[in-house]
Parts: sequence; C-alpha cells; structure tokens
Amino acid sequence: MAQLTYRQAVAAALAQEMERDPRVVMLGEDISSGGVFKTTLGLRERFGERRVRDTPISEQAIVGAAMGAAMAGLRPVAEIMFSDFYATCWDQVVNEIAKARYMTGGQLSLPLVIRGANGGGLGFGSQHSQAAENWAMCVPGLKIVSPAHPADMLGLLAAAIRDDDPVLVFEHKALYGGKADCPDGEHVVPLGQAALRRTGNDMTLIGLGLTAGTCERAADTLAGHGVAADVLDLRTLVPLDAAAVLASVRRTGRIVIVEENPGQLGWGASIAALVAEEAFHHLVAPVARVSGGNVPLPVAAPLEAEVSVSPERVVAAALGLLRPAPAGSISAPGLI
Repeated sequence: MAQLTYRQAVAAALAQEMERDPRVVMLGEDISSGGVFKTTLGLRERFGERRVRDTPISEQAIVGAAMGAAMAGLRPVAEIMFSDFYATCWDQVVNEIAKARYMTGGQLSLPLVIRGANGGGLGFGSQHSQAAENWAMCVPGLKIVSPAHPADMLGLLAAAIRDDDPVLVFEHKALYGGKADCPDGEHVVPLGQAALRRTGNDMTLIGLGLTAGTCERAADTLAGHGVAADVLDLRTLVPLDAAAVLASVRRTGRIVIVEENPGQLGWGASIAALVAEEAFHHLVAPVARVSGGNVPLPVAAPLEAEVSVSPERVVAAALGLLRPAPAGSISAPGLI
C-alpha cells in the first residue's frame, strides 16, 4: 500500500491509464505544469506534449476538441478547472456529447472523461465553489462520478477512462490534500457500486464526495449517543447503486440524505423519491435531508460555514428521527 493524497491519486490514475493505453490523451488549461490544483504534475515530462496538451482558456474549445478526439478513436481526458465553468460549455456536453450514441443509433461512442475541481468550503466564492453534479444528473447519456477517498479517486477515475461512454468526474477541491492508503499496482473501482463505510442498525446516512466524510464524522458523534448508523458513500450518481440504498434503509428504517448542493431539485430528492417508492413501508420515521443553503456561496468563512453542510447538522437531523412523534401527530412515515 502507498500513501497518496487525493490530488496525487488523480495523477496516479491518469498515469496508470496513459501507460496502459496509448490512446489516452489529456487536454486542459495549464495542465503541462500540473494545473492550478497540481493534479497533473509530472505527466507532461513522462508522456510528452503530444499526449498532455495545454489549451486556450476556453472551456468550449477544450470540450469540443475532446469530443472530436473521441470520435477519431482517442480516449481523451479533458480538464475543466472549476466545475462552475461547465456553464460555458454546457451545449457541447448536453446536446452533443451526451446524445451522440443515441443520435447515431449506436454507431458512434464517445469514450471521454471530463474532470475537474468541484464544490465549496475553501472560500472561493459564488462562481468557483458550486457543487455542479446536479446539473449533469438530469442529462441522459452522462455518467457521474464523485470520489470521497484517494483510493476511490484512483480506481474510479481509471474506470471512467476505460468506459466507452462519456463520464464526468467531480473532484472535490476540499479533499485534494487528504491522504490515505492506496493499493499498489493497477487499481480499478467499477462504476455504479456504492461503498458501505460504517454499519449500524439504527439509521442510514448517505453522502457523496465531501459529504461522505461528513456522514462518517456524524456517525462517530452519534455513536457517543448510543446510535449506530450505516454510512453509505454513493461514489457514483449515474449509474446509481439503488440496491445498496434500499438494502440499508429496509434494514435500518431511517435515512438522512446529506448533499452539498442546494436542496431544491438536489440529487437527495431523487434518493428520497426512490426510498418513498421502493421502501416506504420499511420506514419508521420520515426521510430527512440535509443540504447546502439555497444561496450563492459567500467568500467570508463564517458566512460560508453558515450555509454549508456540517456533521453537527447531520447529527441534529439524525437525532430528530429518533424522537417520539408528538401526541396526536400522524404516525405513518413520510417525506419532508
């Protein structure tokens, strides 16, 4: 086992797949020098300028070139420096890349990855802190990955590069410095498989990316209250491991869904709907959701913290599910 930071795991996955497959190429702003988050350090020196290409400051150019490269038989990995900037190339992603296989009747596939920094917590402000995975979840034809740990960053990015369909990989910028053990040798984690980080019979906590760790910290606190929680890290939104979600909820009877996005139309709403449709009669309490504030994220740290998800908010929501229902209230479970 080797200790890698989350950002080093990105570079390790890219190197692993570029070594394995000469068709893998990289496109992005300043990636030859490691990029603004130092996730591509050393790759230009190792694989050369033909396979690690700096681009103009144009997300439309980056994504358009990646699409053309994939059509021509390469397996490009395009970097969008901040996921907020998907807004500038969304037409190519949504109306071209996501639909190419369908529009050609399966004659054309686009084996490409678009990756980059996502989410808040570092005071980058409203235009550089958004968690944008929700934007993509409602677009048929895109797969969505959001790793929470270095080993998953390594394995899931490798799987995304090998996939024959377009995959968006959201790397949480607040996790880049975290370090953990990663397997030696080739490492691939299949898309569409959630990871059960903790086990408990009292409730289920569900997170993705940054909030998977938030759920783990909340579970530690809940254990001090005598509450044992499942912690389920989704790892991918598309494909979604619905079976793992339902298996946990059917066993625990309670669920808290924790997402960084604003709650309106968040991915947590999809999980809540899934549970309501498929496991309603196993619930002993309403579905609870903890989400980011429905505001542009502030730069000031105290204000950003005020509207961000925290372990304390998760604990409060979880303990609320364990309190007896008020006298005269409806006892049947339901959604918030």
